[in-house]
Amino acid sequence: MCIKIGIMYAMNPNVAANDLELLPPRTEIESKSVLKKAIVANTELARLKGYCSRLPNETILLNTIVLKEARASSEVENIITTHDDLYQALVTDQSRIGAETKEVLNYRAAVWKGYALLGKNGLITTRTILSIQEELEKNNAGFRTQSGTALVNDRTGETVYTPPDNEIVILKLLKNFEDYVNTEDGIDPLIKMAVMHYQFESIHPFYDGNGRTGRILNVLYLIKEHLIDSPVLYLSRYIIRNKARYYELLQRVRTHGEWEAWIAYMLTAVEETAKLTLETAHRIVELMDKTVEYAKEKLAKTTYSKELIELLFVQPYVKIEHLVTTRIAERRTASKYLKELEEIGILESYRAWRETIYINKNLMDVIKKSE
Repeated sequence: MCIKIGIMYAMNPNVAANDLELLPPRTEIESKSVLKKAIVANTELARLKGYCSRLPNETILLNTIVLKEARASSEVENIITTHDDLYQALVTDQSRIGAETKEVLNYRAAVWKGYALLGKNGLITTRTILSIQEELEKNNAGFRTQSGTALVNDRTGETVYTPPDNEIVILKLLKNFEDYVNTEDGIDPLIKMAVMHYQFESIHPFYDGNGRTGRILNVLYLIKEHLIDSPVLYLSRYIIRNKARYYELLQRVRTHGEWEAWIAYMLTAVEETAKLTLETAHRIVELMDKTVEYAKEKLAKTTYSKELIELLFVQPYVKIEHLVTTRIAERRTASKYLKELEEIGILESYRAWRETIYINKNLMDVIKKSE
């Protein structure tokens, strides 16, 4: 199996990296310039965490960010789906959605699976990693036991890197990875996140889903270290926009041991992503507040409730069933509520197969503008 990536550098790429160095790196990873960038990234992350902790309903932001991350992380692997397809898939017949959209939804499920497992014991274990990948790929192929996996230049077809191909070596590296991630050693957690991400990408322990699993582990590690409380960080957007540089710097660590540039890249990703996420959160909350005031003014008192308006911001698409399952209204009344919301311009409706779906278009516009 070959997994295509972007840029090739001179090295001996056809030999399996069974001698991949164990963690921690044997070189200095906390240089003055790296620590300076880490301070900035930590500050932005703390601002985001603080804002999220004050939200009356964090689910509103969580659902949006997790789905954006799922879409973007899958796009890194050239699995492309649209916002509309993705959100519609959440409210319509799952048997009718496309394969790409299913893969994105699998990513979302894998995030929540990992988050739940982390919540049980506060650790990121090999079992956790395996469970995340199983949720992503919907199979139990497990860790690689055969050779044949290589990372390939997507333009030339040449092999860039061959990860370890010995099952015993892979398991040894994963045990070392687990120990590194769960051991307190005084290294700044954001710097450790960059190191662990490089290592996981280089171990490449699965037949498929390595990149997406690694990106989920990034966010889980930040939660484990209490830098954020839930999976609200959207790192894949930065990687997509700087994809060639991402692969270039990964490769420079492998071939030249250039840790500093790689770590700086990941710290910048955290900094910029935290800023963007905070801006998106502000816009969503501001829109919700305006919608609440507008709905109070325009809706009948028997229709309006804060819970009803908040539901419209949990995700951009809603249907009668959502109002019923959240006990906001019974079916007939729920239909009436949604029609009234459409009449005053908060929602727009359309038919999807046999049911009517309502879209919070203003929220959808905010989500699209934050891409």
